Amino acid sequence: MRTSLVTGSVLLALVGSSAAGPADTAPLPERLADTGGGSQLITAEAPGTGSTTGTVSWWDLQSGKWVRAGSAPARFGAKGLTEGDKRVQGTNTTPTGLYDLPYAFGVEAAPAGTRYPYRRAGDRSWWCQDDAARAYNRWVEPLPADCGADEAEHLVAYPEQYARALVIGFNYDRPVRGRGAGIFLHVNGSGATAGCVSVPAPSMDRILAWADPDRRPHIAIGTHSGTTAITRY
Repeated sequence: MRTSLVTGSVLLALVGSSAAGPADTAPLPERLADTGGGSQLITAEAPGTGSTTGTVSWWDLQSGKWVRAGSAPARFGAKGLTEGDKRVQGTNTTPTGLYDLPYAFGVEAAPAGTRYPYRRAGDRSWWCQDDAARAYNRWVEPLPADCGADEAEHLVAYPEQYARALVIGFNYDRPVRGRGAGIFLHVNGSGATAGCVSVPAPSMDRILAWADPDRRPHIAIGTHSGTTAITRY
């Protein structure tokens, strides 16, 4: 009797493993609730909400199948990740969710092959994060009177991180005051970010050479599991 029970348990485990296999091994975009409707996608996945590191991958939809075009180690906010709809500005958390990528920018010139709209940052270039300013969560040149310099980022002051970047459309189309501003996919600095996603410089160049605005790429940011699981977005 004991032998038959053990055998039965093994068979059930094997059946369960076989059934779970295809779902577990399917490309990550196929497991997402939404990919934005385009044929390119960037995924930024962290192990958990307290993580400051993870993986960024970029994908192409080819003949109905998602194929990984590249991958790189990623960094997230110094305080981890949080649900984008509930994020509070100044918390050093990376917002989870699915977002569009409005345009690219950089202190340096666009890398060869870049097709994305690319804006070169100069001495007059700022990103306004002042809740009281009309240009909240927008690039401004020059800094307007209603946006305090201590509530804005002077883009050229970050020549390493903002050498090249993509704007993430978090809180962008209809900004909610106090939710957060200036969330980008950019080049690594010395450590975790203030809420952005960052990758090594060569990977950022590869992403910009790969991204095609005509294919409507989005970025999905999330964790491996839980309420902020990347598969929810």
